[in-house]
Amino acid sequence: MLYHRLYPIEFNHCDPAGIVFYPRYFEMTNHVCENFFREAVGVSYGEMMKQQSGVPTVRLETDFRAPSRLGDVLEVTLEVLRLGTTSVTFEIVGACSGQVRLVVTITLVWVAEADGAIAPQPWPEAIKAKLHSYLRAA
Repeated sequence: MLYHRLYPIEFNHCDPAGIVFYPRYFEMTNHVCENFFREAVGVSYGEMMKQQSGVPTVRLETDFRAPSRLGDVLEVTLEVLRLGTTSVTFEIVGACSGQVRLVVTITLVWVAEADGAIAPQPWPEAIKAKLHSYLRAA
């Protein structure tokens, strides 16, 4: 299953040439992950923080395929590539008018408070089940 989101390119995303300034893509990637957890998984980053848990990024690989410009609307998809005991790897693809603009592979790790410290922990079963439903078929 794929998670879908539309992401309009605004003036604040662009450099003076009118194309997306590459660090803004990392903000967009975080935006997509945060909304995925809230909308699809059912737990917001705010709820995680209140419970002294979270999903920090531990690996990020990006392939910039074509520029995005002010006024474009990216059709963004997120899919789980790998689900481990404490981590998840997503593939996020941003496209506009059928042209892939960006492919991001990002790994997040579930961390939670245990014995007075924040450390990687196994996924809670409810979260793991939701993530599994977005796992790419082999």
